[in-house]
Amino acid sequence: MVEKTTYSMKFRRRREGKTDYRKRLALLKSKKPRLVIRVSGRKVLAQIIKYNAKGDEVLATATSSEVKGLGFKGHTGNAESAYLTGMLCGKKAVKAGVKDAVLDIGLHTPVNGSNVFAALKGAVEAGMEIPHDDKCFPADERVKSDKGKAALEKITKG
Repeated sequence: MVEKTTYSMKFRRRREGKTDYRKRLALLKSKKPRLVIRVSGRKVLAQIIKYNAKGDEVLATATSSEVKGLGFKGHTGNAESAYLTGMLCGKKAVKAGVKDAVLDIGLHTPVNGSNVFAALKGAVEAGMEIPHDDKCFPADERVKSDKGKAALEKITKG
């Protein structure tokens, strides 16, 4: 008869491969809001999230579909839409009184010039202070074109 098991069950989100709890704890120890960027094949989501013991609190959010509504004429899953989404989220955060944050890319692999860093570039250019290295940003040719000119003007005007 078995008296005691030696196996302990991992947390559900860890088992599903959705959360890296060590990385999350390191981000939460900074006591700053997190700029959470999630990229899929079709959309980009950027949120400013503050930790709360009862549950995380979303302070500002922007999606690439919102950018499409502002006049963006391109695909909502590319680097330019990620840049505009980050810029929109950054403007909303600054308006809500959030000036600084830390980047949370979740389980995405950090690759220089990727859509995650395009969204970070937008948030930084919107006026947020987020620790970063400028060489991780994509080139301006990738994030600024005629397709997004109208949306960029609407976002920067406020």
